[in-house]
Amino acid sequence: MSELRYDGQTVVVTGAGGGLGKAYATFFGSRGANVVVNDLGGSFKGEGKSSKAADVVVDEIVKAGGKAVANYDNVLDGEAIIDTAIKAFGRIDILINNAGILRDVSFKNMSDQDWDLVLAVHVRGAYKCARAAWPHFRKQKYGRVISTASAAGLFGNFGQANYSAAKLALVGFTETLAKEGLKYDILCNTIAPIAASRMTETIMPPDVLKALQPSWVVPLVAVLTHKSNTETGAIYEVGGGHIAKIRWERSKGAIYRADSSLTPGAVLSKWNEVNDFSEPEYPTGPANFMELLEEAQKLPPNKPGENLDFKGKVVLITGAGAGLGRAYALLFAKLGAKVVVNDLVNPDTVVQEIQKLGGEAVGNKANVTDGDAVVKGAIDAYGRVDVLINNAGILRDKAFTNMDDKMWDIVMEVHARGTYKVTKAAWPYMLKQKYGRIINTTSTSGIYGNFGQANYAAAKCAILGFSRALAREGAKNNIFVNTIAPNAGTALTRTIMPEEMVQAFKPDYVAPLVVLLCSDKTPDPPTGRLYEVGSGWVAQTRWQRTGGHGFPIDVPLTPEAVVQQWEKINNFDDGRADHPESSNDGLKSIMANMQNLANKKKGGKVNQEILSAIDAAKAAKAEGTKFVYDEKDVILYNLGVGAKRTDLPLVFESSDDFQVLPTFGVIPPFGAVAPFSLDDIVPNFSPMMLLHGEQYLEIRKFPIPTEATLISYPKLVEVVDKGAAGIVVTGTLTKDANTGEDVFYNESTVFIRGSGGFGGPNKGGNRGAATAVHKPPPRAPDAVVEEKTTEEQAALYRLSGDRNPLHIDPEFSKVGGFKVPILHGLCFFGFSGKHVLQTYGAFKNIKVRFAGTVLPGQTLRTEMWKEGNLVIFQTKVVETGKLAIAGAGAELLEGAKAKL
Repeated sequence: MSELRYDGQTVVVTGAGGGLGKAYATFFGSRGANVVVNDLGGSFKGEGKSSKAADVVVDEIVKAGGKAVANYDNVLDGEAIIDTAIKAFGRIDILINNAGILRDVSFKNMSDQDWDLVLAVHVRGAYKCARAAWPHFRKQKYGRVISTASAAGLFGNFGQANYSAAKLALVGFTETLAKEGLKYDILCNTIAPIAASRMTETIMPPDVLKALQPSWVVPLVAVLTHKSNTETGAIYEVGGGHIAKIRWERSKGAIYRADSSLTPGAVLSKWNEVNDFSEPEYPTGPANFMELLEEAQKLPPNKPGENLDFKGKVVLITGAGAGLGRAYALLFAKLGAKVVVNDLVNPDTVVQEIQKLGGEAVGNKANVTDGDAVVKGAIDAYGRVDVLINNAGILRDKAFTNMDDKMWDIVMEVHARGTYKVTKAAWPYMLKQKYGRIINTTSTSGIYGNFGQANYAAAKCAILGFSRALAREGAKNNIFVNTIAPNAGTALTRTIMPEEMVQAFKPDYVAPLVVLLCSDKTPDPPTGRLYEVGSGWVAQTRWQRTGGHGFPIDVPLTPEAVVQQWEKINNFDDGRADHPESSNDGLKSIMANMQNLANKKKGGKVNQEILSAIDAAKAAKAEGTKFVYDEKDVILYNLGVGAKRTDLPLVFESSDDFQVLPTFGVIPPFGAVAPFSLDDIVPNFSPMMLLHGEQYLEIRKFPIPTEATLISYPKLVEVVDKGAAGIVVTGTLTKDANTGEDVFYNESTVFIRGSGGFGGPNKGGNRGAATAVHKPPPRAPDAVVEEKTTEEQAALYRLSGDRNPLHIDPEFSKVGGFKVPILHGLCFFGFSGKHVLQTYGAFKNIKVRFAGTVLPGQTLRTEMWKEGNLVIFQTKVVETGKLAIAGAGAELLEGAKAKL
């Protein structure tokens, strides 16, 4: 096919001094376009300023025979950037909003500056540049706009609540521009690129960065900005030679009669239908709520379902003086909650309504942008906050061509920043109590875009991105965050709906879902999800992604090659489409393409997707998971592995020799969040097929503190392919949070039946003591310790962190093939370690292989052989004579003496 050209057209690229922006600029310069190279010359954190970056790129384009000028303005001064294009070349045809910064930090440590600067550069910068270009596009009846999202925006990412919000905001914004611009041939699309840049080089290893060159992203952008393109309002994932399209998929949902019988329990009774995607829709706008309401009214009254109880819970609702917020407040109060009614105008009327009904409530008149004052109302009145409903909002609707900065700023301020500020103020309390339920409010205008609501769509999509990132950070502390897109007749919708529809779409039909999501009754408690709701209908909405196309990474990619595969890239119906839910899912196809080589002979049973996912998982770095323990936790663990009341150094904190049993080192990493998922790195993964095969523990700090704050960093060490099974080794380094010292290092090996045969290595690496298998000498043991476990041993040990029902629930253990609940492997590992300590003294590492099960009440016999500084041991179950631990060894600490 003929080469795609841009002769006579003018392209503005923001943030074009390096990375993707430079690649765009030089490409368009080589294909005949006039290029405006914008770059402020700051750092990837948004600090500093320099003209050098832009000048270098301009010089490169000009020397190659192209036309380019530099612009050094901040994207927040979009008018000046576009004015540079008009003065230099007389027109603008293509705008690529590429400028960006990172301010990554966990949410609890995020500052307002971290939030404000990221939202300003990414979102307000894109708005300012697009708004300045829009009149020119309309006048010439032609324009192309590219917005830059990311996997963090689409799926949410730990430590990137600000960035996730900003990047998804651009999706809603761009979808709205696509709708408004279509009749003027202004086509607007969003890309989620993975490419090496100043930003990604801080979080990706060099070998991965090498394969993620910006040159793999440019061809897609070239196709989308060419005059021959017809695609608009689309989202594409791109990088590493792989391109796929992403769209919204909505479940058919459940319909309920829209009357007083629509309760949270009634919603719960059809929860499977709400989340059933067997008959999905692929919407580009809201559902037909009038039709849904008519269908709902044909149904008989809803079955009441389970009663929900919020006694003792404190619920904070913003914008609760009327409409949806009022409906939420009344229903929560009816179910026993203490309600904080926040409203900038008048919370008192709703407070009085609740009190007249016998409920408990207080009012709060603070602005949501002063989140501290909002949350203070709850803390002052009730001392805690369990549920937060971010509901406050405003509208400033206007066609984009007539929108001004005030309309943009106030909508972003109230919706996006207000949601952030109130949540930020509530977060420390939820972390401390290890409990929280947050509902944030997006809109179908945000999800799908809507004419005249570019500001509102951006703000509402920002809230969704924020929620998804927050859900990932909160999950380990039992804080669940979900987002709803409600349809209801309120003061806001009265400005855009006929009055009869406002009356028909009661907020009362949205409240039951909100209350249910804030309860502890939903199966598989949802977090990070999106629900559309109204008129007696509830449905879940999620992403769907095409199988896309992977181009060989040893052949330069051209726009013309992309055009040839365009149908495949956009095909959702060829059986390859999937439903990505995380940044790792977003990377999966891209990383799988890393081994796609045109000049490599193909063949053999190699699952390249799995192998690439393993490489990506090995490169991934954990955020770090905190573990705080004190003397009580130490005593509880010691009791869990057989300490007696007479073992004062193990059970009495005032003992002169009070100590932590060294095998306690396996506890801090137990709940640590790994930067990978098992179902990504082995095929056919099922948790029911997983066995804990081996455990290695290294103690790196002596003596072990009896109270400390630790941080654990899990990492994938290796995945071994044993044909019928897969073996996964995870290494976890645990550090002292205050001193930074290493305290423990663990390697845990799991054996997963049915997860082999993917073409990986069939033998693991040699890592010294961590991989050693110790064979007992051919002589009688040098020492033997026998100890009977108690019937309550598993019930006691599980309090140290492993709450697997296999060890306590008889019904669950039967499913696993055991007549009664079995003892935790790490529990009898602790017994064995204690026996070594009692006999030979402290050890610096210990390695075991699990060989069988132990039932609570059975007797353990640890047989030990001392070979120099190494104690080789095995542990048997006396009642059966079978091994529970085999091939084990502990390397003694130099000069160790038995203390117990």
